[in-house]
Amino acid sequence: MLLEYVDEAMAKAVYDKLEDGTYYGKIPECPGVVALAETLYKCERALRSSLEGWLIVKIRHADELPVIGKVNLNLKTAPHKRTAAHG
Repeated sequence: MLLEYVDEAMAKAVYDKLEDGTYYGKIPECPGVVALAETLYKCERALRSSLEGWLIVKIRHADELPVIGKVNLNLKTAPHKRTAAHG
């Protein structure tokens, strides 16, 4: 499911060629996931790496992730019940 998420997110990537001939890429659905490289191919590779690092941090901190396509990596857990401590 994680690989499907990465593939879906990369399909939403947007690239721009800058005035100096380098490429800038971002995934609008994933704030902060950006890359800058000298070729479009290198920019795509760097963007994928940026996305993977972003996912690791978000998952480690249990942050909510955007749903990409039909892929939802957010855990759905039942609310915890509080129990009285037994003396």
